[in-house]
Amino acid sequence: MKTMLTGAVCAVALATTLAAALPARAQTAAPETGAVTLIQAGRLLDHPGRAPRGPSTLVVRDGKVVEIRDGFIDASAFPGAAVVNQRDRFVLPGLIDSHVHLVSDLAGQAWLVSSVTESLPAQSYHAADNARKTLMAGFTTVRNLGDDGGVTLALRDATAEHRLPGPRILDAGTSISATSGHMDGRLGFNDDFRAHMAHDNVCNGVDSCREAVRLQVGRGVDVIKIATTGGVNSRIGAGVGAQMFEDEAKALIDTAHLYGKKVAVHAHGADGIDLALRMGADSIEHGTLFDDETIRLFQRSGAFYVPTLSTVNGYIERLAADPEAYPPDVLTKVRWRIEITGQSLQRAVPAGVRIAFGTDAGVSKHGRNADEFELMVKYGMTPATAIEAATVNAADLLGVSDEVGTLEPGKRADIIAVAGDPLTDVTTLKTVAFVMRDGRIYKDER
Repeated sequence: MKTMLTGAVCAVALATTLAAALPARAQTAAPETGAVTLIQAGRLLDHPGRAPRGPSTLVVRDGKVVEIRDGFIDASAFPGAAVVNQRDRFVLPGLIDSHVHLVSDLAGQAWLVSSVTESLPAQSYHAADNARKTLMAGFTTVRNLGDDGGVTLALRDATAEHRLPGPRILDAGTSISATSGHMDGRLGFNDDFRAHMAHDNVCNGVDSCREAVRLQVGRGVDVIKIATTGGVNSRIGAGVGAQMFEDEAKALIDTAHLYGKKVAVHAHGADGIDLALRMGADSIEHGTLFDDETIRLFQRSGAFYVPTLSTVNGYIERLAADPEAYPPDVLTKVRWRIEITGQSLQRAVPAGVRIAFGTDAGVSKHGRNADEFELMVKYGMTPATAIEAATVNAADLLGVSDEVGTLEPGKRADIIAVAGDPLTDVTTLKTVAFVMRDGRIYKDER
């Protein structure tokens, strides 16, 4: 309990420091209640999946879109309104990343060292800085799928109230797996360390798995994250196939659903993916290997696939800088993941599997979330469907479609703008020029 409180205090205490680091325009206070902001858009993709509009004006009041009009209207239509000129830009909804880890972007041996040398307050600073980078990249909502110590739970609350610059966060607390599974943080340490390391997020058998979920629910999480297979980065040479029995996965998923929480499932091997889908998983994260049954189960269940392709960018960059960045057991899996990435997406797209955007940022670098778009297009999606995955689909997966994902009256004024046309060149989204979240301008580069 003391550790969680420390994390909360540290995250909130970052507000002044990080606000000072933002550009002056980004420090704009919340508009006065009832005040109107008019955003003049050169082109407007108000509903991804549909054709964009031409010159348009979004009317924003009290953090929400209240009206969209064709053409450029000026302040005379709304006396006292602030006018934001984006006439030379392409405007679209704030982007959503369904899979991030805000606490760090270290990996391999560097992460192992930091896990026993870095304090929880230091992690809080990293998380807050990574949240700022993510927002500045145009991602106004994220789902954080796992950390220890309650850092991002506290950060979630701070960014929700705009005390810190960052995206809206849905948080999973600490991820759950079987003992010696991907989420067992004791892997890679000797017995002297293992005996003193927390492990209430690992479970064995039905009762233990139910308890593990209830512990996270009691912490106030928004979603439950579990692992039914091994992982690339976990320090155990047990592969990436299923590492959980059917009754354990069912207990985890049923208990989460009992409390109204969706379940994101880390799974690489087809056996563990299929197991999770049979038991009612809401999304499969990574999903590196599909078989015919996997496709059938996705189609039958309507679950989302979150490919996290840009993890390979992180692996490639780290190995280029240090060929020994990963221990041997992990390096074998890293090389496998690099070689095979994208094959499942190539099968999922023509089969009509629902795709939601997610990067696994933390494995890849924070603030470069939009790199994922380029890989999604490389492996079978169009720019339009990739953008839809990062807006409409991701909002649906996260259960926030009534607030974000499109720009329409009554929804949050989460708005970004870019200089080019992302529907013809999706890499345009790597350079976001304007960011508004809840009607507050955080970035406007001129």
